[in-house]
Amino acid sequence: MRIIAGEFRHRTLLSPPDSETSRPIPDRVKESLFSLLRGHFEGAAVFEGFAGVGTIGLECLSRGAERVVMVEQDRRVAELLKRNVATLECEDRCDVVVGDALGMGALARSPRPLHLAFLDPPYPLVQEEIGFSRVMAQLSRLIELLDDTGYAVVRTPWPLRFEVGKVVAMPAAVAPRRFKKKGKERDRWKRELRRATPERRPEPVELTEAEIEAAMAGEAPSAVDEGAPAKPEFKLADMTLANAVGPETHEYRGMAVHLYMKKKA
Repeated sequence: MRIIAGEFRHRTLLSPPDSETSRPIPDRVKESLFSLLRGHFEGAAVFEGFAGVGTIGLECLSRGAERVVMVEQDRRVAELLKRNVATLECEDRCDVVVGDALGMGALARSPRPLHLAFLDPPYPLVQEEIGFSRVMAQLSRLIELLDDTGYAVVRTPWPLRFEVGKVVAMPAAVAPRRFKKKGKERDRWKRELRRATPERRPEPVELTEAEIEAAMAGEAPSAVDEGAPAKPEFKLADMTLANAVGPETHEYRGMAVHLYMKKKA
């Protein structure tokens, strides 16, 4: 990952070794987004939630932003972000906050008035309706902090839709620990099956002649059709916000960025 333009142009950013830890915005999408926001960086106050290693926030800083607040919850990624800030020697112009980008504490650290706000949540978070609602609620709060010409931006997978009637179970506080079975224990069921007597094995199911004739005549219902669940219905995510103008959505092959402005009273 690198800075595209401005003061730190072509500077490379430290990043995690795997893409699962952080999902940075691709350079082509970032370049397109920053072209849309051309003229909005000089002297701007910027908030970046789910900052990762600072791909967006440091790009804003490179292009003339006056102050940037970047919020990242993963401590390992936040450490890389701090090192990137130190390498670029821009500590006096940006704050790194280790915490939940959707929390009230992160919101309290936002510059006021705010000109640019970015949220780039993990895809699994917004692909569940509960997580999506949390992200949109925080986005709405950030929009309230925008000045009259400012923008708020959120990136999501696209198209974004939810299964109708799906009940999402809340994750357990601590996931149960799983252990791999040793070879002997793993294959125990095979040995027991080989040693099983004919009396212990399940009896084969035999059809009567009448059942066979009915099935061949198409009178018996298909076992697959009878037990097949109904196809799920889906609804598109509602990206609108009551206090905002927008969104202006730009699609990029499986993802989209959505731009909002504060609705004038």
